[in-house]
Amino acid sequence: MTSVIAIANEKGGVAKTTTALSLGGALVALGYRVLMVDLDPQANLSLALGCETHTGTKSFINLVMENLLLDKVLIKTEIQGLDLLPANKEIGFAERVLPTRPEYRNLLRKIVANEKDYDFVVIDCPPFLGTLTTNALTAANLLIIPTQAEYFSVYALRNMMSLIREVRKKGNPTLRYRLLITLFDKRNKIHRTLYAHLRQTFVGGVLDSIIEVDTKLRESVIAGLPIIFHAKKSRAAMQYSFLAQEIIHYAKE
Repeated sequence: MTSVIAIANEKGGVAKTTTALSLGGALVALGYRVLMVDLDPQANLSLALGCETHTGTKSFINLVMENLLLDKVLIKTEIQGLDLLPANKEIGFAERVLPTRPEYRNLLRKIVANEKDYDFVVIDCPPFLGTLTTNALTAANLLIIPTQAEYFSVYALRNMMSLIREVRKKGNPTLRYRLLITLFDKRNKIHRTLYAHLRQTFVGGVLDSIIEVDTKLRESVIAGLPIIFHAKKSRAAMQYSFLAQEIIHYAKE
């Protein structure tokens, strides 16, 4: 059974796309087949996988509006077992177009619901809580919320929690979520304090995995490769590998 994982946070700059890319790569390295879905009009995940969007590139919005089949628009990446549904400029119109369609919250779920070619679907959401993010959460089994141990990042969680309650009420009552601490600096007292606060506030809702600051992650995006394939022995590669194993545990549950 395919596990659908959404990566979302209203706050920008929290390593959301980096987490989607790195988690997808780590799952493939463990032998799983992974479909990456880019729902961000900025197409950063697509670019990070070496896909520069052009006029012929199809995205989620084209699947819906043109009734296309998923396998007709997927892009095979250089990594075997890792495929991509890219983003394009047209996906930016989704916030205005999709709400006019019946059951618009379920559009992405209908596309991935019967997908049997992949073990995991990893969805990179835009940094705002609109129709695209709602579609991702409605389709997901698990939501990962990358969160810095910084005041503004923690404060932004209020809106995320509201959206989770709304999605549970209106279409996906079994949606689970976990916070992932990213860009962590263990030498920083404020980081350590806020991390402890998050674990106390969200009891059982914070992943054991922690992603620390690592320049190799920036390099991997430029190289167009997940960190596990760019710098296998780096600290970030080991931490995302641990995250992948933790996610596999959740999937088996």
